[in-house]
Amino acid sequence: MKELTEYILQFGNLNSHQINLIKEKIIELELKKDAYFSEAGKIPKQVAFVLEGVLRGCYYNNKGEEITRCFIQENNLMCDYVNFEANAVSSDYLQACTDCKLLVFSRETWEELSQIIVGWDVIKNKMVQICMYQKSRKNPVISQDATTRYLEFIENYPSLINRIPLIYIASYLGVTQQSLSRIRKNIS
Repeated sequence: MKELTEYILQFGNLNSHQINLIKEKIIELELKKDAYFSEAGKIPKQVAFVLEGVLRGCYYNNKGEEITRCFIQENNLMCDYVNFEANAVSSDYLQACTDCKLLVFSRETWEELSQIIVGWDVIKNKMVQICMYQKSRKNPVISQDATTRYLEFIENYPSLINRIPLIYIASYLGVTQQSLSRIRKNIS
């Protein structure tokens, strides 16, 4: 819970009473590897803060291929926020790459906090901007060769290399798992 408090306080000031109110409203959720936090075809109903683990945002393209859009790791807010806010059906998935521990806000709690904590909307909006930026980041530039894309991935996500399945990294990079294995072999 300390991690969430520190995260929130980066974006504004809250007193101990307000922080305790937030803590009372949050639910801790454990998500097993490969389980979904939210799914395409459903309306997202929760916002989560990642305490432990790594999740990925993914979707299926028009050829039925699974594409990984982004990775969300510890100390980040996570949600399909556009659809959450619009109460609309999502076309994306948020899936656990590892076992995860999350702190979850229900839709009701998320909205209630805006009504009872002065300044929560300002803090919430700043957190949501970062969340949406992470989710909207596009995959590496496909015009780059695969080795360059992989080296950039290592630079941007150094802690993920040995934590998540290679198939997810390959999907993010737009290469097959076999190609990724060859690239890794050639650069080591």
